Amino acid sequence: MNGCAIIPAYDAERTVGEVVRSLRAVWPEGAPLLVIDDGSTDRTAEVARAAGAEVIVHPKNLGKGAALRTGMREALRRGAVVAVSVDADGQHRAEDARRLLDEGDDPRALILGIRDLVGAGAPRANQISNRISNFFLSFFARRPFLDTQCGLRRYPLAATLGLDARDEGYAFEAEVILRAVAAGLPLVEVPVSVIYPPDRVTHFDSVKDPARIVTRVIKTLVVTRGLSLAPASADAFAPRATSSRPPRAPDRVEPTDRRATPPGPL
Repeated sequence: MNGCAIIPAYDAERTVGEVVRSLRAVWPEGAPLLVIDDGSTDRTAEVARAAGAEVIVHPKNLGKGAALRTGMREALRRGAVVAVSVDADGQHRAEDARRLLDEGDDPRALILGIRDLVGAGAPRANQISNRISNFFLSFFARRPFLDTQCGLRRYPLAATLGLDARDEGYAFEAEVILRAVAAGLPLVEVPVSVIYPPDRVTHFDSVKDPARIVTRVIKTLVVTRGLSLAPASADAFAPRATSSRPPRAPDRVEPTDRRATPPGPL
């Protein structure tokens, strides 16, 4: 499948190089590997380029959601159909990212990685915040989700951009799930490995960011009328039994990156 890897990164010079090198070793030859340096104050962009990535730099920090949208727009411009997002801190295995790229044969599917946070020894605060997010999204979507905050995903590019998700920060990932449910896009959950080293650095605030996620969930429910109405710009991407034509790219995708929320993995 014609796919791209997107790595949103913020002050990740210590880990992003190895993330890029490990992906390069397993990624299809010629497929884009994009690092979105979201206003880093360190050598993130330099290290990523040296490791073999193509780098897009935000002049200032905009947020993980903003970085993902930038990467998706660029990947779509280059002709990619899907994109696998990989966190810059090294918690995801390159082999899992490649497996998600090749998962199934439906390019419309949003594929979500599922981590075993307990088995991996994730900090208790991370486990609790993930459970909160899982509960709210599962309740409102009327279907169970096991890991709504995992940064390892495969996005159908045109359809995801067409959902018009607005959040600039971590809540973007939860918002996309709900908008995808409302639009009728297929969602698939796939178990993935996760690594939590003792010296791992994260920009995720285990108190403020879950609250922002809940706030974004409520706003999304209003827009989609309790998930009964697909966002207007996503109508063209919803699966239809009478059509086998692939989704078209949106005519126009405008950046909505205003509020600064540092990106990075949970």
